[in-house]
Amino acid sequence: MRSVLSLLVVLVIVFLSYKLYFSKMGSENSGTVTPVQTIDVVGVKNDLLAIAQAERMYQAEHGAYASLDELASSGALTVRRSGRDGYTYDVETSSDSFRVVAHCPPAASGCTNYGIDQSMEIQAAP
Repeated sequence: MRSVLSLLVVLVIVFLSYKLYFSKMGSENSGTVTPVQTIDVVGVKNDLLAIAQAERMYQAEHGAYASLDELASSGALTVRRSGRDGYTYDVETSSDSFRVVAHCPPAASGCTNYGIDQSMEIQAAP
């Protein structure tokens, strides 16, 4: 009987810890991020990585960085989108660098712009 009571106490502690952990996680995200929004952001980040990789390939072949249209027409870019789920992509190039920015939809509140450059690290962009 004593072991059953001990097991019950452990289960209550685990349940309360579990509930506290997930309620705290939801408050950090302000409760407004849906699974669909998370999937959209992951897709945008994957697109940014694909565009950055295409820029690197294009630069290796042509000795310069290219616009989004030039990447698509040369075959270096397999992503045929200029955006995803309201995000729009913009490529800024110079002679020795590039920066790709995914801009949030104008009507979206709490949305984050993302950018990537030749370092291949995705970061929040202004």
